[in-house]
Order: sequence, then structure tokens, then C-alpha cells
Amino acid sequence: MSGNISKNAGGHVDSRQIKQISGKAIPARGNNIDTDRIIPARYMKEITFSRMGEFPFYDERFDSNGNQKPHPFNDPRYRGASILLVNQNFGCGSSREHAPQALYRFGIHAIIGESFAAIFAGNCVMMGIPTVTVAAGVMEQLMKDVETHPETSLTLNLATKTISNPSGQVALDIPETARKALMEGFWDSTSLLLANSDKVKTALSRLPYMTGFGD
Repeated sequence: MSGNISKNAGGHVDSRQIKQISGKAIPARGNNIDTDRIIPARYMKEITFSRMGEFPFYDERFDSNGNQKPHPFNDPRYRGASILLVNQNFGCGSSREHAPQALYRFGIHAIIGESFAAIFAGNCVMMGIPTVTVAAGVMEQLMKDVETHPETSLTLNLATKTISNPSGQVALDIPETARKALMEGFWDSTSLLLANSDKVKTALSRLPYMTGFGD
């Protein structure tokens, strides 16, 4: 993952601004891939998400005896890929946060698709995972390129709204609110709250029903 990692005035590293991601890609062909396929429900008992990276597409990757089945996530050619290529309506179905958590912990840091289910895309942005779209023809070419040359690296640039590879550059689309949140670091609501804890405490102290907060 390549992000905009900078140091603030105090010298602390700030990696919350996400402007560019580079890496190998992994294609997952098929329309309407729902969250139950991305992460089977029986693996949602994991509360901390720490093991979620073991389970994406589990039922499509392994048989009942745990033996591997043919699947891009098992293909050694795509090992280490950080960008996922998908088709239409990816992430549809139930609105489980475990789906993007599983993908992220597997190593996916950006998803390029033809279209996404709205809640899934929103959950991704809240985790700092850009979900950007391209036309169907562009996606088909990207998938073919990656399948033919799996070593190819893509660069997703949110500032210029482009995807680049050795063959050239294509335009991407992303809602401006999501693009701004990722580029300016507003996607990480927990870090924002922690960074402004003094202001939060001050605001809470003015609320009569929050008397004693922070004691």
C-alpha cells in the first residue's frame, strides 16, 4: 500500500490521508458477489476481527476437508496483491462489516469495480479502503491484463482520479464525499475523536446529563 504518509508539526507520523495506493491486483470475476460469499456467516463470531484474513471466500476456496479449490485468492501468482478487481454490484446482501474486514486483513487495501452495494462501499471507506468504479469495458481489460501478467502493478491515484499501469492510464470514479474523506483523513472517525478528545470532553461537560464525565 502506498499512501500519503507525512509528519505533522510535532514530528508524529500521520498515515490517515490516503491519496495513492500501488500494488499487484487480484481479479475476482462475477456479478452480484454478496457478503455471505465474501465472509460466510459462521465466521462472524470473531469479535476483534483479528483472524478475519483467514476466511474471505472460504467456502469457494476450500472443500469440506480443508483442501484448496481453484480460486484467485489461492492462486500463488496473485500472492501479495493489495488491489481487488471486481465486476457489478460487489458486496451486495447483508450489511456485515466483517466482509471488508476480511478482505483488508487478507491484504486488500483498495477495490476497483464496475459497481458496489452502497452499504459495503460505505463500510470500506470507514476502514480506509477506497472503492472506485470504472466502465465494464475498462474492467474487462484490467482483468485480462492482470490474468495475463499477474506481476503487473497498478497505481490508484485519488488526487488525479486515475488508474495507471505499464500500458497506460484510465479514469476512475468515486463519490466526492468518499474521495475527500480518504484524502483528508476524515474516514478514520475513531482517530479523529481521539485527536480531539479535549474538545469532546469540553462539549460533554456542558451537557447536564453527562456530569462527572472523565472523573
